[in-house]
This record gives sequence, C-alpha cells and structure tokens, in this order.
Amino acid sequence: MTVFARRGFLGATALAAGALAAPRLLLADEVTGTVRWVSPRGTLEVLDDYPYWVAKKYGYFGGLTTEIEGGPMEATATIKLVEQNQSDVGFPSPGVFSLGLEQGMPLKSAFHMGAYDVFSFAFRKGQKPAAATDLKGKKILLGSIGWQAICDPMLAQLGIEKGQVEYLEAGPIWGQALMQGQGDAALSWEGLRAQWGGQGLDFDYLLPYEFSKFPANSFVIRKADADDPGKQALYETYLRGWAMGLEFGYRNPRAATQIVMEQFPSLQLDPPVAVESMMQLAKVFRGPWESRQGWGWHDFAQWQLFFDTIHRIGQVSKPIKAEDVLTNQYIAGANTFDQAKVQADADGFALSDAFSGVDVAAIQARL
Repeated sequence: MTVFARRGFLGATALAAGALAAPRLLLADEVTGTVRWVSPRGTLEVLDDYPYWVAKKYGYFGGLTTEIEGGPMEATATIKLVEQNQSDVGFPSPGVFSLGLEQGMPLKSAFHMGAYDVFSFAFRKGQKPAAATDLKGKKILLGSIGWQAICDPMLAQLGIEKGQVEYLEAGPIWGQALMQGQGDAALSWEGLRAQWGGQGLDFDYLLPYEFSKFPANSFVIRKADADDPGKQALYETYLRGWAMGLEFGYRNPRAATQIVMEQFPSLQLDPPVAVESMMQLAKVFRGPWESRQGWGWHDFAQWQLFFDTIHRIGQVSKPIKAEDVLTNQYIAGANTFDQAKVQADADGFALSDAFSGVDVAAIQARL
C-alpha cells in the first residue's frame, strides 16, 4: 500500500497514527513493518524519486508497507516531520540537515543518496561568469529563503562569505523570475536543469562538478531508531528497496523514467527531456562509484569538509563530527540483493515507442 497525504502545514497528523511499526519476521527472512518517507519538495510529481517507484513496481520492498508524501515546501519541513514522529525518513540537503542538528534535533543520516553535490547556479544565456568566484556580488534567486543554508556553504568553498551575495525569495517560479531579469542567478539542481530546459527556460549553468566537493541530500532518520537493534532489519530492508531501484535506473534509465511518467501522467515532459532529467539525477546518486562501498554509502571525509565549512561560516554554532550524525550500518545489508534479478527486470521492461526512441548515449555525452 502506498499512502499519499498532502499537507499544507506541519501540524497535520494524517500519518501520525501510522507510527513506525516494529519489524517482525515471517517466512525465511522476510521483514514486515511500516516506513513513512517525506520529500523536501512539496510534491511527489517529480522524477527525483524514481528508485522508489521502480521498487514499488517490482516489489523490492518485500513485505514492508511504505508510505510516501510530498510534505510542505518549507525548507526544514522534511526533518521536522521526522523529529515529530509524523514521518520516519526525510530527505534533506546537507544544509537543512545541519540546521536540524543545530536546533538539537536527534537525527542521523542513514543513506547517502547524493554522492555528488546536486546543486548548480543558472544564468541567463551569455551571462554565466567566467569563473565561479565571480558569483560574488550577485543577486541569487531562491524558491525559499531557507535555501540560503544550501547556498552559503557552497559559496564559502569559493571564498565568498556571507553578505557578499544577495538572496531573493521568488517562490515556486524562481526560474521564471530569473528569465525575467529579477536576479543575476538562480539556484538549481540536477534533474531540474533538464526540466527547466524542457519548459523553455534555457539557461547557462555553473555545474556542481565544476566547483563543489560537498555531499548532497541523504535519508535522515531519528537517532533513536538508528540506535535500536530491533529496527536494523526494518531499515536494511527498506533501504535495500531503494538500492535496487537505483541499480535498476542505472541499468535502464529509459525504463525508470517511463515508470515515473506512468505514475504521474501530469508531469507533461517530453520523453527525451524526462530521461535526461532522470540521468542527471542518476549521476549524482551514483557518484564516484569506484570509491564507494555501495548505494547509500557515506564518505565521512566529504561530509566532515562540509560540516567544518558550515561551522567556520557560522551556520552552526558548534563543531559537528561526521561519525556522530552519519551511519553506514545499513549499507552492507541494503546492497545485498539479487543483481541478476534487477538486471532481468531492467532488460525485460517493455519500453513504449516514445521512450524506446530516446538516445541514451547522446544524453550521456552531455552529462
């Protein structure tokens, strides 16, 4: 069962009654229970969550009941809902995660989805600066002013300190606001970059691979759950479903994209645009694969660089130790799955005519 609950405020309790169930073993090693996941984007109608929809389609979550919701768009909602026990897994950016830690929220990152930084800066055509450091003095458009916590550390990598750029909140149409000349740049991210292009928002980009060494979004749970041995199997099983969905998407990006588009016909993206969006995200999720220990693995040194930077610029008042707030305890179990089954599922998916004609090699060359 998948439950969609749309909330416009943090106090809503539509999912509160479905508290995280303690797992119980059935036949062999099948685990059951309920895990509730909340997005940071205010909607589920995006390509970003393709591993989930693949996992649901193919039963990769096994005996678990999963609930997924869009959540409010407010920047810290995804972690507040986890802390308040209205959800079990949130998907914050590292900056938003750090804000929760600063506020004393007892949270832990359990699965690192974005091994590369996902965030970029968009510019009107011909106005991309010659160097990333030239962002100093610019007006940067954001969908939510809370996204400043994303931008400040990124800019600090470039030697641009707080107060040396101006942030302008433009709501859900911040991309259109950039096109209209209301700012010099706009925060964007992989996946959205392709979608903006498909909407006619044709920008030049300063890509994360060009300047950032930081991590991107991860799955955050309550520290009490991470410390509870009785929930180890539950989270391993849940995260295994995501890992299998990620693996499927890596092996057949057109199929993963088509699955999401069939789930949300209202997305209204041309298949080539949709596949490119998905592949931008998949590149971030896979990261530097040769140095990772599987899907979801945290590089503690990468995260420590981020935590040290945000402490230096005053985004958090106390130092954060990566080993205190990250865990790789679920990674081995999450990555123990039948690779041959995933390959067979990916190979056996029946692509529609529209998706079978998408040139994956050409997209790969643009990434």
